[in-house]
Amino acid sequence: MIPFLDLERVNTPHLPRIQAAVSRVTASGWYVLGPEVQAFEAAFAQLVGTRHCVGVANGLDALTLVLMAWDFPSGSEVIVPANTYIASILSVSQAGLIPVLVEPDPRTMLLDPLRIEAAITPRTKAILPVHLYGRCCEMDAIRLIATNHNLRILEDAAQAHGAQYGTRRAGQLGDAAGWSFYPSKNLGALGDAGAITTDDDALADRLRALRNYGSTQRYVNTYVGRNSRLDEMQAAVLLEKLPFLESENDYRRAIARQYLTQIKHPDVLLPPADQIGQDAWHLFVIRHPRRDDLRNWLDQHGIGTDMHYPVPPHQQQAYSELNALSFPVSEQIHREVLSLPLNPAVTIAEADLICQVINAFM
Repeated sequence: MIPFLDLERVNTPHLPRIQAAVSRVTASGWYVLGPEVQAFEAAFAQLVGTRHCVGVANGLDALTLVLMAWDFPSGSEVIVPANTYIASILSVSQAGLIPVLVEPDPRTMLLDPLRIEAAITPRTKAILPVHLYGRCCEMDAIRLIATNHNLRILEDAAQAHGAQYGTRRAGQLGDAAGWSFYPSKNLGALGDAGAITTDDDALADRLRALRNYGSTQRYVNTYVGRNSRLDEMQAAVLLEKLPFLESENDYRRAIARQYLTQIKHPDVLLPPADQIGQDAWHLFVIRHPRRDDLRNWLDQHGIGTDMHYPVPPHQQQAYSELNALSFPVSEQIHREVLSLPLNPAVTIAEADLICQVINAFM
């Protein structure tokens, strides 16, 4: 078996450092908003290239808290890609705002700048581009639109740890960015964890209060906040794994390059290969018109796969008010996408075998 993702194998090289970090926190007696969180926030901000990093409980809260902190009028609209993971859209709803779905570019599967402007109304306050699968959106075009219409930009960078857009990193391409450190991410914790990066001093101060019951001083609450604090234990684990992010991303790129050059099946649509060295390659997502048959074929040969994602957000029961809408590009993408194993535990030999099995699919 070649599993789609084996987190035990992924974390084994880090295990001695993780165990030391857990012991360090346990012995410290400080378990919430302590030195480990502060140290990780400083290190991650430096990696991203922003002045601030605010650790929170998870990636959904990271996005939601930024939208809350901007304090848009209730019912304001936020533009989001129609084919994203539902958390991007949930953040808009949880902040009391209205998600406006926009189709992606069918080549990159990322928010299409050419479709954004038509979706802007007087109620539009922000654009939420999602760096899906580890590739940055076309941020120059998106920033120009945002500037022309006086809109904020909130990057969903949950899958883009270490990704670059030109000379800049994901997480410093908008007004703020939300991050997830869910265990399967390129930089993964041992549970839920998240963060926000920004250069906005006032926003960072407000976010630090909002994540802690809206409090800037103990028992004094300035805002209606929530409990969404990055755990000391998770921060310590992330701090130990952070120095290895670049080398592990380089390995992901090597596996991605192998897939891109060795998969020759005429009906398989590969992801764009023009930014191999800049993409973080969180996922390697191919498309096939008979996706389910191909997935069964790979399963028969002991190769695990996944689908990111099988059901588009506008067809989810949670958003029944959107069920009648039609997003044909997104719907086709969701019918065809298939994610291949791509992580530091996948060997070159395993990737070679996966390519052979795909090429043999009839």
